[in-house]
Amino acid sequence: MSASRRSGTTDELGPQEPERDGSDLLAALLDGMDAALCAFDADGVVTHWNREAERILGWSADEAVGRHGFAGWAVRTADAEEVESRLMSAMHAPGRQVHEFALLTKEGGRVLVRTQSAAVRGPNGKPAGVYCAFSEVHAQIDLERSIALSEALLEDASWGVVLVDADLRPAVVNAHAARALGIGRTAVLGRPLGELLAQGVEELESALAHVLAEGAPPALAEMWVTVRTPEGEKRRCWRSGFLRLSSPLAEEPVPLGVGWLFQDVTVSKQGEQEASQLRFRANQLHRAARAAAECEDPAEAAVVHLDFSLAGFADHALIDRVAGGSVRDGEEAVRLVRAAATPSGAPGPSLPADGRAGLPVRYAEGHPALQCVERIGSVRASAGASDPEQIREWAVARQWSADAVHALCAVLRSRGRTLGVVTFLRGASRTQFERADAMYAEDVGVRIAALLDLADERFAEGRERG
Repeated sequence: MSASRRSGTTDELGPQEPERDGSDLLAALLDGMDAALCAFDADGVVTHWNREAERILGWSADEAVGRHGFAGWAVRTADAEEVESRLMSAMHAPGRQVHEFALLTKEGGRVLVRTQSAAVRGPNGKPAGVYCAFSEVHAQIDLERSIALSEALLEDASWGVVLVDADLRPAVVNAHAARALGIGRTAVLGRPLGELLAQGVEELESALAHVLAEGAPPALAEMWVTVRTPEGEKRRCWRSGFLRLSSPLAEEPVPLGVGWLFQDVTVSKQGEQEASQLRFRANQLHRAARAAAECEDPAEAAVVHLDFSLAGFADHALIDRVAGGSVRDGEEAVRLVRAAATPSGAPGPSLPADGRAGLPVRYAEGHPALQCVERIGSVRASAGASDPEQIREWAVARQWSADAVHALCAVLRSRGRTLGVVTFLRGASRTQFERADAMYAEDVGVRIAALLDLADERFAEGRERG
């Protein structure tokens, strides 16, 4: 059934085919609208009534078109005058007017609707009638809530929100996400993610591509990324959720992109990692003490502590003793003699060295181990180069394993004397040593130093007896 009044439309447009086509197009457009629409002429007679209006109220176009106002059929008689005056007032008012009132369905039920009405102008510019678009209030409220939610997410949300298009480029970014990325909201738009993230972009793009193809994952994902900021690169952990965005206007779901929501959980994750690391290291110290207690030789027990300390901490380690056994604070010309070291090739237990000969290790002046003895404190060092050959030369020049990239030297102290240095080495697959690593190395060094001191006493007692 046409959405326009049949009588009069044909008379006005005439029998010419192009004009009838225009009438049919208008009817199709009105019937295809998502909102209910009706129109009144200047006398208040219904001239148009589309299918959505029929769906909401149950009155067909044949039943509605031609009636005068809503009185007696779509509105209660007691309310008809007020409703009609509010609707028709739009004919002489500028812009649109919004009203809410109850309409009657064909079955006699009541429906609360929200209307938007505005004047229809004739060819001479004078008001010729009123059109009125209306929808059920709960549907309008749902729409407004959806719009309000979208605006809140994109403006005030404490989570980062990024809408990514099908080419995996940011299309909309909220303020929180822009701050997390260290760049302005408009500067982010359309740029490849690789220009915004120094590390972690492959994992993120893989997740986005998966969501486009398969849909949202069942749980949140935690991703470590490195963000480029004006202050430099920063490593962050983002707890992320993903939603596939599909067009509601298509018959079949057409992916428009991905909604990516994330929250920075770096502080809490670092806290969890540090707590887990502390528990593991405390457990290793406990296991080392239990194993060392079964050793008759204190020097062997010291090597046991060295082996247990390597797990999850370093790739290689070595112990250098002060020539002559120990040195008191302030003494100069310290020489270090190799006492034990882990194998430089295949992994295995540390191998004690015969340091009794007193042949010093060829450490150049300024070597981290010598600095450690001078400062009576830990010293950290890194190759600081990216070329493998330069890294190899750096390690070999310091008498370390050729694959060493990072080093940490901790002083061995017992009874107010320096007994030597324990050095831990890491390869390129590990990060450089941090302050927390130095504290752990110092704990290990205290235990090793006590055992080496005991071994020296036993050796001295044996010589006296001999």
